[in-house]
Amino acid sequence: MNIISDTKSLKTFCKTLTKGDYITIDTEFIRERTYYPRLCLIQVANDDVEAIIDPLAEDIDLSPLFKILQNKKITKVLHGGRQDVEIFYYLTGQIPTSLFDTQIAGMVCGFGDQIGYENMIKRILNVQIDKGSRYTDWSLRPLSDKQLNYALADVTHLRDAYKHICHRLKELKRETWVAEETQILSSPSTYDNPPELAWERLKINTRKRRALGILQQVAAWREQTAQDCDEPRGRVLRDKALAEIATNPPKKIEDLRNIRDIHPSFFEGDRPKQLLEVIKKARSLKQDECPKRKKTKPLPSHIGPASEMLRVLLKLKCDEHEVAPKVLASSADLDQIAALGGKADVPALKGWRHDVFGKDALLLVEGKIGFVLENNRIQIKNLG
Repeated sequence: MNIISDTKSLKTFCKTLTKGDYITIDTEFIRERTYYPRLCLIQVANDDVEAIIDPLAEDIDLSPLFKILQNKKITKVLHGGRQDVEIFYYLTGQIPTSLFDTQIAGMVCGFGDQIGYENMIKRILNVQIDKGSRYTDWSLRPLSDKQLNYALADVTHLRDAYKHICHRLKELKRETWVAEETQILSSPSTYDNPPELAWERLKINTRKRRALGILQQVAAWREQTAQDCDEPRGRVLRDKALAEIATNPPKKIEDLRNIRDIHPSFFEGDRPKQLLEVIKKARSLKQDECPKRKKTKPLPSHIGPASEMLRVLLKLKCDEHEVAPKVLASSADLDQIAALGGKADVPALKGWRHDVFGKDALLLVEGKIGFVLENNRIQIKNLG
């Protein structure tokens, strides 16, 4: 097994990688005690070589690998690669180019919703991967041969699976579908966490703008603090504590101590004073300076039958095209189409989804197509 722990060996390995047109890549990391994931291993392979790179080694500079990640001529193959891409984005400030995610590709060519790596390898290669090392603390050294073999298998089996999926996509003429889906994976906005927007992810049982103003400021302070100190958000302050602070803003440290969801360790430094200052400033905001939640217009009560018919159509189309339902249309998409028809601004009516499902979905709600039962099977019928 090729374990790379110095820059010279990494340069030699990366020089070999440039001779191929793709690499399979995976990472092992831990992030339970940090805001940012801590990279512990990088596994890389192509047709000719394979290696485990140790980013925790003292004498290693990962720049040669980062250069490969920016080489547009080399496809970077991952499986469920969002967190792997996130790691490289945080480390370099750049998204790896020419990404191909076999989990995304699997959803558009018959492997179901978000199929796991082990299940995919079992289905394609009939190989059973030993899951015994899944919960390894990858920051520990030395790692056992069993652990290293487990890690390397994440990219060696992926080579054959990638070729199988590429062949299947070409056969079905769906390469452009995967390209559309990969745009999210390739967008920096997928990984950026602006502190000023942190409040939007939180649940709070109020629409009062002043409470939302406090929530916005406190959530931004927590996010910035977590990023600056590289701590999980929940270790700075729990979500429930933020909601309580927003609806019943404390004025002094004793008030903070009375909030059940604030851990006693929070009071060991100067964070309580910082937080109270943030709350004080937030309380002084004018109402029109505070954010407001967008009101969702309730859908008409009569759309139930139309939504159910659209679900039947979705099932038929997914079976016909071997596409996972979640990737084709969500329940919310179906309800919007049932209520608004062609005015619905939903993914199911755009791009390749429109061709596969959306155009017939509109015909269905317009009464131009329907269903008949023939030989115990539901068929789509043109109603003219």
